[in-house]
Order: sequence, then C-alpha cells, then structure tokens
Amino acid sequence: MSDIDLAGHDFDAVIFDCDGTLADTAPVHYRAFQTAFAAHGLDMKRAWYDQRVGLSRHLLFEAFARETGATFDAKAIAAESEEVYAAHLGDIRPIEPVAAIARRLHGKMPLAVASAGQRRIVEATLQTIGLRDLFPVIVTVEDVAHGKPAPDLFLLGAEKLGVAPECCLVLEDSDEGLEAAHRAGAQPIDVRPTLGRTQ
Repeated sequence: MSDIDLAGHDFDAVIFDCDGTLADTAPVHYRAFQTAFAAHGLDMKRAWYDQRVGLSRHLLFEAFARETGATFDAKAIAAESEEVYAAHLGDIRPIEPVAAIARRLHGKMPLAVASAGQRRIVEATLQTIGLRDLFPVIVTVEDVAHGKPAPDLFLLGAEKLGVAPECCLVLEDSDEGLEAAHRAGAQPIDVRPTLGRTQ
C-alpha cells in the first residue's frame, strides 16, 4: 500500500470515516450481521453486503428487507449482531496508511471521526486499534437526523471542531460517504485507490 497523498489540499482539520477507512471492520461486521440473520433463518450474502458497506445499519436492514422481501425483527437482529461484533473486536486491525495520517496530524490540527455506525461500536473499534485518544470529537449516526449520504455527519463534525466544512479534509471509503462530504462542502479524498480497492 502506498501513502495517501494530501498534497494539493488546503485544510485546517481532518474528519475520518471509521469503518473501512481507519479500521478494517468489514469482515467482522459481516460475520456479525450474517450470524444474527442466520439465527432468524435468513441469509445475508457476502457479495451483497460488500456492495453496501457504506450504509448505516438502519439503511442496510431496510435495503435487505426491500430487496429480499424478508420480514424480520430489526431490533433483535441489531442487538444480536452487536454482541457478535463485540466478541470479535480482537480481529479488527487499523488500516495503516490512514491511521498513520491520524497519528502524524494529532496535536497539529483538529481531528474528528464521523461514522455511520453506532457510538458504542465506533468507540470500541477505535479503542481496540489504539486510535481512540487521537480524536476529541466523534460523531455517529445517533447524533444526526440523517446518515450518509446526507451531509449531516460531516456538518456536525466540522461544527464541533470549530472549523468551516470547506476547510475540512474528509477521508472516506464509500460512495455514500464521499457524497455526504461533497454535500457538506468539505474536501473528500477517496482512500480506496490507495488501499487497492475498487470503487
């Protein structure tokens, strides 16, 4: 993996996505969702999930119900998936090219995390990979009316940092997150090419 090039951007703060950007969580999230759905007699295919990794849990479950015609207790599956995720936190690793930027900029400019995940999960993830203390500001889907691709998370993150959105660099790994950053007026960088992932 090469370094992520921040040259050519004029910014006063950086807002990071968590899942897939700072932390390699997709395998654990998928295991959690697949296990919880399987307990209810449903099958979430990995290829289907991989195409929707930028969605919040709420939107992911909505899409699954709509596209498969399945009916299920979303609250029960959410709770069960959280327990599976928590049991496998040790399998999560930092995504080093992005984590290195956070470590390098810590103390030099304001940093935040803006995640479509639940706060408890995001906090536990960042703690597990040793990055929690780098971020004085963490905003999650529970803090806003609309998750990504709406701009709410990045607008709130910028507000809490005290920096105008257009002066914030945003590191993201999903189409929904990049759209949200664009709509917030921030400066998005897609980390996927650097990480060797297709867009």
